[in-house]
Amino acid sequence: MQYNKQNKRAPILIVDDEPEMRFALTATLEEEGYRVLSAPNGEAALKICMARSNKDPFSALITDMKMPGMSGIDLIQQIKKRWADMPIILMSAFGSVESAVDAMKLGIFDYMVKPFSEKTLRDTLYEALHKKPTEGKIRRSGNKQLVTEDLGMKKMLKMAEVVAASQATVLIQAESGTGKELLARFIHDHSPRAHRPFVAINCAAVPESLLESELFGYEKGAFTGAATKKAGRFELAQMGTLLLDEVSEMQFSLQAKLLRVLQEREVDVLGGKGTLSVDIRVIATTNRPLLEEVKAGRFREDLYYRLNVFPLRIPPLRDRIADIPALVQHFILSGAEKNGKRVNAISKEALAILMSMPWPGNVRELENIIERAVLLAESEQIDKDHLLFPENEPIRQESAPTTITTVWEAERKLILETLTQVSGNRTHAARMLGISIRTLRNKLREYHKLDPDCETANTESK
Repeated sequence: MQYNKQNKRAPILIVDDEPEMRFALTATLEEEGYRVLSAPNGEAALKICMARSNKDPFSALITDMKMPGMSGIDLIQQIKKRWADMPIILMSAFGSVESAVDAMKLGIFDYMVKPFSEKTLRDTLYEALHKKPTEGKIRRSGNKQLVTEDLGMKKMLKMAEVVAASQATVLIQAESGTGKELLARFIHDHSPRAHRPFVAINCAAVPESLLESELFGYEKGAFTGAATKKAGRFELAQMGTLLLDEVSEMQFSLQAKLLRVLQEREVDVLGGKGTLSVDIRVIATTNRPLLEEVKAGRFREDLYYRLNVFPLRIPPLRDRIADIPALVQHFILSGAEKNGKRVNAISKEALAILMSMPWPGNVRELENIIERAVLLAESEQIDKDHLLFPENEPIRQESAPTTITTVWEAERKLILETLTQVSGNRTHAARMLGISIRTLRNKLREYHKLDPDCETANTESK
């Protein structure tokens, strides 16, 4: 049975065994103008769906994971058999994060970790009703998405979800443009503090003379020019999350004061007579190898270990080229929507060029190039002539460089590199490349016939 996405009058179905939760979700969505039906368990939900099978289908299903009798996972499997395109949002408790990630493989649109805010509910449902789900994509609840097909990135995101449920301080180390702040927000949105403030400060962007007052705040008259009291970022983030972006740029003298706040959970407000107790989650990011900064004497060792309770590293884009096709498609669609264009695809030749670049600016650079290409494209497809790179940016050379002179060679290089990224798994590679398994097999036989030494092409099907 085909689900009709265009039926805007179809209601939302909420499934949860807790009456209070059903009432709260229903009230929130009805205030937004949605029609809502609810069910106390999976069996009842399935009966409602079957009863409406010849009437209006549901616009979306929002279900809890753990319920008596039929679980949320079982319900999802039954729904997907009958209405494969119906957007499904799974609600998960913190102890069920692993199962929630597994549920993504069943084709759910997203999941929300309890407790979540009304805004998270509204935003997630809006996206489910207006955007096409992408299999394998792990997303945060909110406007931006963490898009990945890379196995290493997926493993890192699972670790981020695990630590999100705790109160541990997190240190994110990665190059500029990889999405450090996006990962920090991902952690916040999947934490018990998701409904509390997320406050960020870029330690590199604030002048040294102002950073202390920005962090800790000040009382009226604390110094010349302090005409009114100002709350610092620690105070503004009370009960929520504080992101210390590029913490390695903080001057050495201020690091000692930051260390004291992390140890004592108290802030000395400039000009104040006492201390302010704070209850916050701290996430720090840096684009430098922080341990090297410690060895060089530019960063306090004790502060490093205080921040490095749970380290996360985002690999640079050049080390996860398997993500490029998914990222490109995501940026094409978002750029087209932003600029009122009809672009929705990219040629194989253009994609092969993107796969060969070193990407010193990482994902941010790729996003900029795709947005420029979207603006230049006159049809629905981006071609290689639409890709504008800085004049001094070289195309990546492999250890045994080969010059790509034809579309066939570019296609071969793309297929073999994709297979390498997924450890030879042809099913995953075919999905990423947007081709069938049969087409991929035929291509590999062709490459092996022309080059018997092609090991990747000769790998047994997995």
